[in-house]
Amino acid sequence: MQRRSSKVVSEKDPKAHLIASGVLKRGGFVVAPTDTIYGILADATNYDAVRRLYDLRRPSRRPFIVLVPDIFWVRKLGLEADGRAVSLILKPYITAVLKKRFPLFHWLGRESVAVRVPRRGFVRRVLEVLGRPLVAPSANREGEPPARSVEEAFLYFGDMVSLYVDGGLISGRPSALLDVREGLKVLRRGPYTEESIDRLLRPQPPSRG
Repeated sequence: MQRRSSKVVSEKDPKAHLIASGVLKRGGFVVAPTDTIYGILADATNYDAVRRLYDLRRPSRRPFIVLVPDIFWVRKLGLEADGRAVSLILKPYITAVLKKRFPLFHWLGRESVAVRVPRRGFVRRVLEVLGRPLVAPSANREGEPPARSVEEAFLYFGDMVSLYVDGGLISGRPSALLDVREGLKVLRRGPYTEESIDRLLRPQPPSRG
């Protein structure tokens, strides 16, 4: 599916993650499968790219979720995370809202940033190549339902997105969202059942030995 200045590649193309990384390095937007649903991606360290994505995707300026390549980026972004917060972030499909310790990357959030480390999927390969975090809101206009395909995403964004990565029909759920700044609060269960997230959050007894 070729659309004027927009390009579409299949997720199965062995060079797709390299093509996507190149677009992101140049400050462009990419619609692609994340570890949950389709997202619209931009380089989180690029102020201009993030600002333009707010204009396009979220005029309310509510902060975007940030996908990081590894846990070390929590400190690089100036965020605070104790051992329990780190262990939660490293679990699949968990996004944690973390308090800012230092005023770095202010365009991602002045007091807190929600971060996730994707463990699988196309976006994982992009993060490994790019080596820097991505903002990754769902692929839809603010207040509209998430796109389940690149065709639906194109109806939202058209040529304002440089690259669409076709991963077929995706009807998943967004990640679980946990506020770990003071205690622990479940803001969204995501793909977890109430029972499974309760087990996940239950304090673990100290190991013997």
